[in-house]
Amino acid sequence: MTTLLLSHPDCLEHDTGELHPECADRLKAITHILEHEDFFYLARDAAPEATLEQLLRAHTQAHVDRVLGAIPKPGDYHEFDSDTVASSGSGKAALRAAGAVCAAIDDVMAGGSRNAFCAVRPPGHHAGRDSVEGFCLFSNAAVGALHAQAAHGIRRVAVVDFDVHHGNGTQDVLWNVPGTFYASTHQQDAYPYTGAMSETGPDGGCVVVNVPLPAGSGSDDFRTAYSDLILPRLRDFAPELLIISAGFDGHAADPMAHLRLQVADFDWVTRRLLEIAAESCGRRVVSVLEGGYDTRALAACVASHVRVLMDA
Repeated sequence: MTTLLLSHPDCLEHDTGELHPECADRLKAITHILEHEDFFYLARDAAPEATLEQLLRAHTQAHVDRVLGAIPKPGDYHEFDSDTVASSGSGKAALRAAGAVCAAIDDVMAGGSRNAFCAVRPPGHHAGRDSVEGFCLFSNAAVGALHAQAAHGIRRVAVVDFDVHHGNGTQDVLWNVPGTFYASTHQQDAYPYTGAMSETGPDGGCVVVNVPLPAGSGSDDFRTAYSDLILPRLRDFAPELLIISAGFDGHAADPMAHLRLQVADFDWVTRRLLEIAAESCGRRVVSVLEGGYDTRALAACVASHVRVLMDA
């Protein structure tokens, strides 16, 4: 078994307009670096579109209708808010992004691959059950988590999110869902201004572990947050499937926030997460791209992340 890469050209057609940080160049940079000979043995497949059934496990019908009904004609844009923009290609891109996670889970559960990375956009972790925000239209990781429960009988599914911004949408979708776990490191007092340590999940619902890091935090703070607070709780939860919300905007070069992480930190956290996956869920891991807005840093981080997945 190997690592599966899921992506689709439709994800390049999500046009967010001039100078928007969440742009197609992000995915182009990732695609280019994953063409290097180091990734010759990376299995590759086209991401399918998510089905309505898959979306409705995470979102209301009104949300799905609002997103897909707002897709404009070619040449026009629709602003859901000041940050979140749709073009004529955004509907298919969003469906591919959510569908990629579900397809990756299907493949990993069937034993076709050991793990998978979904190189897709738009990202998803700010999209709530009934809300569009923060560049995100559908809650890709949460759609996948609920698909794993419904389609594969997974009793305990975990989402670990190391994006520099708190995944308020993922947390919102999973909040009341038994058998789910959501953990996040993120910059304190940064968008979306959620993710306090006091947000721990309701009785009988999602197990939530939030570790906000002060602006300027670097490797030591990040690694301590995982070693002391997140990884022990994840190990105790003993997931049968691990989903990674892989945002790389905590890198020191990223313009969107103020953590001081390096490529080696994303390598380190990926290795630690895979160690727990080897203990509890037969190495079944699906990773999905979230943020990362300096294209050179993003490409380097993704390359390191995927190498670790391939070596698992």
